[in-house]
Amino acid sequence: MTAAQPDPLAARLDRYPVTRYPVQHATTQFHLGASRLAAGDPTAALDALTVARRVFGEASLRLEEAKATTMLGIALRESGRPAEAATAFRAAAESFAELGQPVEQAAASYNLGLVLRDGGDVAAAQAAWSTAREAFRASGQPAQAAACAREHGACLLTAGDPEAAQPLLEEAAVLAERAGDLPGLGAALNALGLALLATDRPAEAAETFRRALGASPRTVRPAEYAMAKANLALAAARAGQDARARLAARQSLAVPAAAAPVRAQARQVLAQLPPPPGNDLLDVLDEEPPDRWTATVREEVLRLVEAPAPERRAAVAGFLEGALARPGTAHALVQSFLHVLLELPPSGYDPMVQAVVGAAVAGGPEASPRNRDALRRVMRSAMARFPVPQWDRLAASFDAVAAESGAPLGWR
Repeated sequence: MTAAQPDPLAARLDRYPVTRYPVQHATTQFHLGASRLAAGDPTAALDALTVARRVFGEASLRLEEAKATTMLGIALRESGRPAEAATAFRAAAESFAELGQPVEQAAASYNLGLVLRDGGDVAAAQAAWSTAREAFRASGQPAQAAACAREHGACLLTAGDPEAAQPLLEEAAVLAERAGDLPGLGAALNALGLALLATDRPAEAAETFRRALGASPRTVRPAEYAMAKANLALAAARAGQDARARLAARQSLAVPAAAAPVRAQARQVLAQLPPPPGNDLLDVLDEEPPDRWTATVREEVLRLVEAPAPERRAAVAGFLEGALARPGTAHALVQSFLHVLLELPPSGYDPMVQAVVGAAVAGGPEASPRNRDALRRVMRSAMARFPVPQWDRLAASFDAVAAESGAPLGWR
């Protein structure tokens, strides 16, 4: 708030002095504290929530007092006062239990678990999460129950017990998916993948990390995407899936939001693997069912859109030439590639079209005129499988770029 725009909640306090309007005053203090918490200023929230809790208690409004106590516990935890936060959460949970409010009691117990874990009391934290999880499940709150199971499982994993962590993390994933909580699903699957990796099941871990990627799209949650990609690279490398590991590691490193430990892990995976004997993307596609091709190609294209132009052109040329060397699947592979191109916004579509035309006209270092003609035939055939508007867009785009470079036309 600026001087010209005073905080309306603070202004409301003046209209409701505590001596005349105690309930309205306490309610305003509660909302003021909550807004300051949401703004990332827990210290400023403490005074307001302390007053709200006290005045609600003096007015014998026990439910409101307990809610203010929970919020106060959150502010204390975020202010670095864990012991006081734990006391507040215990008091809130006891009050909610006496008032017959199981969901609010579970929320206080969940937060108590977080504080206890941070303070090193792992056993007590796990007991708090177990209590909260059962209450949330019984009350039909799958997203909240999933969060409890996820924190409990992750705590066990960190404590060195991945076998015990696995069923909790599996439950967390099921509940989060049922609730439509994609961030929660991605977090649960990522932790589950680590538990599988810790129990020497790298192939299952790799598949779990792939599922985590589906819950953390690169354009929506890039940091989580990069982490899941780096973990996929590690699991694939341990499973002997070298091409997938290299591909995932490069894609993780291409995300600007990737955290430093994530980058370090991806680089380490790349450093420990041998150089690719062929084209990693095509080698991965060779092992996948066709219904996964477009999704796999999409992730690499998103990396190439942001890559330097020479790297992008070389990668596109390698993919198209490699597809041509697979006559049984060439048309379907190219169709998947073109499908991804059509999804791109202009900022990505235009440079990819330039790379495609460059590859089709010049080809790779060993491309002969005969191979270039064969590649253009395969591409035209793949384009013909699209509806007319999409086919026309591709053909017009390729012709325009080819004309600019003085290359032969003939995409239509």
